[in-house]
Amino acid sequence: MARDGDKEQGANAASERGGATAYGDRAPFRPARAEPLLTRALPLSADLPRYRLPSARRDLIAGLTVATVGIPSAMAYGELAGLSPVNGFYALLVPSLAYVLLGSSRVLVVGPEGSVSTVVAAAVLPLAVAGSANAVELASMLALLVGACFLLARLLRLGWLADYFSRPVLIGYIHGVAIVLVIGQIGKLLGLSISARDPLDRLAENVRELSAVSGATVAVGAVALAVLFTFRFFVPRVPGALVVVVGAIGVSWALDLAGHGVAVVGLIPSGLPRPTLPRPGFDDVAQLAPAALGVFLVSFADEILTARSFAGRRHEPVRASQELLAMGAANAAAGFTQGFSIGAAGSRTAVNDSLAVRTQISGVFAAGTIVCILLFLTGPVQYLPTAVLGAIIVSAGVGLVDVAAWRTLAQIDRVEVAIAGVTTSCVVIFGVLQAIIVAVGLSVIDTVRRSATPYDAVLGFVDKLGRYADVSLHPSARITPGVVVYRLDDRLFFANANYVRGRIQEAIVAAPTETDWLVFDAESTTHVDSTGMEMLVDLAEELRRARITLVVARLRHRMLDEFELAGVTAAIGADRFYPSVEGAVEAYDPAAVDGEVAG
Repeated sequence: MARDGDKEQGANAASERGGATAYGDRAPFRPARAEPLLTRALPLSADLPRYRLPSARRDLIAGLTVATVGIPSAMAYGELAGLSPVNGFYALLVPSLAYVLLGSSRVLVVGPEGSVSTVVAAAVLPLAVAGSANAVELASMLALLVGACFLLARLLRLGWLADYFSRPVLIGYIHGVAIVLVIGQIGKLLGLSISARDPLDRLAENVRELSAVSGATVAVGAVALAVLFTFRFFVPRVPGALVVVVGAIGVSWALDLAGHGVAVVGLIPSGLPRPTLPRPGFDDVAQLAPAALGVFLVSFADEILTARSFAGRRHEPVRASQELLAMGAANAAAGFTQGFSIGAAGSRTAVNDSLAVRTQISGVFAAGTIVCILLFLTGPVQYLPTAVLGAIIVSAGVGLVDVAAWRTLAQIDRVEVAIAGVTTSCVVIFGVLQAIIVAVGLSVIDTVRRSATPYDAVLGFVDKLGRYADVSLHPSARITPGVVVYRLDDRLFFANANYVRGRIQEAIVAAPTETDWLVFDAESTTHVDSTGMEMLVDLAEELRRARITLVVARLRHRMLDEFELAGVTAAIGADRFYPSVEGAVEAYDPAAVDGEVAG
């Protein structure tokens, strides 16, 4: 009771001192108040009660624009995945509606995407002929497996996986995919039938078959590329891909390009996709499983990064767990409707964002536009030259190139440039699926590399700051003769224990005066494992033999018991632990140290 009274008196006194208060028995961390279950399950439901006509007009315009931009690329990615353009339509319809209902981002657009389509082709085409019913069935099964990966990750709370794709790896991967996309379309632009699947083999086969190039196809592809790049660089707000597709259909029909040797898309069945359950053999499913994991990793990493980057501009939250659920449902929807695996559509998301949409209702209008085309406008699409689809993919691949990103990496850390370059090379040389494994491995290696050589510093007192700071940043910092203050800004564990030990020795050698007293500033050391503990015990003994006393400042309170159990406290001395760097330095007494050494 007396203790409760003391708390009350302390709180009153604090209140009298300018309204200050205290936590008391309150926990310093508390989860945010949970949203209603309906809002968490169906994020779109939170926007419906306050949805008004001005928003509907804006979303209608955005939906029509996003659909017109997405349709040509969806058709192209359908062919890229080893299927037909109509499967691109199907992958654009129901999956996007599934994300509209379940996605936590208000602006993200999902659908067929270049890197995912490349992985689909790498997984399906070794097992089936491109464009065949078997290829469609396998691609649909792959989408179901990808959906299962997303949903399993949701159940296991694995949203943190996306954080292990470092920026250098993602930059290298995306640029590798851009190169693969361009190489894969050279045959279409030249009017060649290329059977090789690996990028370098395709490139070599293109060179060998140059004598069979179709002049008419080259002309069509060149004009399409010229128009696409003109729109991209000079009038980027105009949907250049849509203009090229409509113009190419008209020219192809009027000039009978198919009769002049130019390959065209051919008849596309009208109507909406019918729900089907793919039933490939067990052996085929087993061979698709690794690819499904690869698609999941690539798709989720790209999707969550895209969603967070656009949401950050609007100061809106994106829940990784909800995104896992939404992408799982979207991929499952693709698998049941003759589609293929989908991902985040960065270009269409940018269009959506530029039109200031505030809800996913724009996705409903986009889906309605696609329904109208599937029901009434598939006839004209049959005249579209495949070289135009190839040109659209090449344009998209070139659009992935980001020279500024490489320049930024070079300015920050040249090692990161090397990691990005290795990732790019692996994508091109070994293939997309293998590169995913390499990319994850490089991310882990990069993490270990950073932890193995952590940031550290020798400290001196800076008068204008009133505290100890890094002497390399403050050359005028005052140093107490005989004292070295060393700070480690990371955990101390097996990967960096020997490195830290060596750095401490280097700090002692570099000191301007002979060292008697080494202060280890442990405030930024968040964890010490058994290897780190052993290193500190050995270091204390080694320094003692060199007539140097090791003391510790600002050790986190939760680690005191661990130090005592591991024998570190006994090795250093229980009286050698100080609550501040200032206190540790002030405790230095040259005469006492000399006495200890003599004793």
